[in-house]
Amino acid sequence: MNSLWKALLAAPLLLLLSLHSWASAVSYIDQHSTSHSNGHTCVGCVLVVSVVEQLAQVHNSTIQASMERLCSYLPKKLFLKTTCYLMVHKFGSDIIKLLEAGMNADVVCHTLEFCKQNTGQPLCHLYPLPRESWKFTLEKARQIVKKSSTMQYPRSGSNICSLPFLAKICQKIKLSITNSVPYKDMDSDKYSVFPTLRGYQWRGRDCNDSDKTVYPGRRPDNWDIHRDSNCNGIWGKDPKDGIPYEKKFCEGSQPRGIILLGDSAGAHFHIPPEWLAASQMSLNSFFSLPMAITNELDWPQRSGVTGFLDATSRIEEKSIYLRLRRRNHCNHRDYQNISRNGASSHNLEEFIKSLSRNQLLDHPAIVIYAMIGNDVCNGQTDPVPKMTTPEKLYSNVMQTLKYLNSHLPNGSHVILYGLPDGTFLWDNLHNRYHPLGQLNKDVSPCSGWLTSNKTLRTLTSERAEQLSNTLKKIATSEKFTNFNLFYMDFAFQEIIEEWRRRGGQPWQLIEPVDGFHPNEVASFLLAENLWKKVQLQWPQVLGKENPFNSQIEQVFGDQGGH
Repeated sequence: MNSLWKALLAAPLLLLLSLHSWASAVSYIDQHSTSHSNGHTCVGCVLVVSVVEQLAQVHNSTIQASMERLCSYLPKKLFLKTTCYLMVHKFGSDIIKLLEAGMNADVVCHTLEFCKQNTGQPLCHLYPLPRESWKFTLEKARQIVKKSSTMQYPRSGSNICSLPFLAKICQKIKLSITNSVPYKDMDSDKYSVFPTLRGYQWRGRDCNDSDKTVYPGRRPDNWDIHRDSNCNGIWGKDPKDGIPYEKKFCEGSQPRGIILLGDSAGAHFHIPPEWLAASQMSLNSFFSLPMAITNELDWPQRSGVTGFLDATSRIEEKSIYLRLRRRNHCNHRDYQNISRNGASSHNLEEFIKSLSRNQLLDHPAIVIYAMIGNDVCNGQTDPVPKMTTPEKLYSNVMQTLKYLNSHLPNGSHVILYGLPDGTFLWDNLHNRYHPLGQLNKDVSPCSGWLTSNKTLRTLTSERAEQLSNTLKKIATSEKFTNFNLFYMDFAFQEIIEEWRRRGGQPWQLIEPVDGFHPNEVASFLLAENLWKKVQLQWPQVLGKENPFNSQIEQVFGDQGGH
């Protein structure tokens, strides 16, 4: 969610060392901002060297063999396997010398200059500091590789994306992240037939990418007699009476879409633990890595708000989108996940224009504003001065709401989602080992709310409460012409209690790799909680239940899937 936490997670593999556009990647390193040590490159190096060392330990092999083993596990897609072997060829001999001399991954990466400590800044390290002084240990390590030919090239500024065969791929990813619109979009309507790079895993699939007047969420063109103009899979006319199916099944059913304005939690940021746990790695471990890379390490297709796939954790709960679609099949494909890693009330203006809604042509929408962490979590050694103030939040949110009022069709609804009280993170996670540390019991997640500084945890929770109260004040006092405005608390404590009733433990609701984000189970439980409260308090937000759903299924089947 914030730039401190995600720097570590954005680089579990070599290719990720250079994708600097993933500045929002989170880190669990103990209170030390990775920006002090060249962030992504430093942490990525420490992760890869740690995995290499642990693979050697697990398989009782040499370091050389473990590096080759790691490369063999990687897919060929996106040149991941090629890049891995290239990096082993370039830096492998130095890594072997340092690890065989007893240096840990922190020392290795500082020695090879993937990490650099800036003057006056805290030292960035993952493992406990050496028994000897850090300066002495680092100098000792430098002497080991002093004559290495690779040491003449500085590493802290290196960029794998400068390699000719990777430059185009990196540029695609960079453009997709920066603009938050599909990279592959032939008609420029902000919808795509391609799944990743901000394609249909983020927003409904385009059903005609050569016609910008055809896209999910629009009102039907002439009742879609001749074409499916809104991509909901309903078009043509009933041969029995000549009535258009869209008119027969959808007219008066109050179709509406769901749009999320969120951060990495809403995008469902997720690093599979098996990517870092050497004892679990196999040829199948990284099968989903290419897709994850082109989705910024997010999994929006399984998010609690816009996900269109069932949970992999086998719980019965559904996303908000799937619930809306089940309620009214005319809502098929009408979802948009306008979320970005590192997003906050401050930088939403940079990508809110990627939202697609035409006031005259489109159906109303339900918009959930859920910037739940980065206004208080900023990755600074002293985060309090950089936290968003209630006054600034008010200004930022009002700017967002004015933009929405000028773009959403009349009859839309906006729900402001409060910030969580993150004290449960320390209470339930501070004594647990990170997946990278489970083998040798030496790495625990710790940062932000996961700080041993109780005063800082208290101040963070207090500011989160102040910001939530500000959102509540806006919802109760401000009025807009094109949408109704509501506020809802982030009910994580209720989720914990529900999970306990099912026999679970609170720590099982948090992503194990970053120790911060709600995981898939938590996201779907939060969706269920939100849905039930909206049903009870503001049922008009959800629209009617369509009595023709079964008939739509009979005529159109799965409506074209997603």
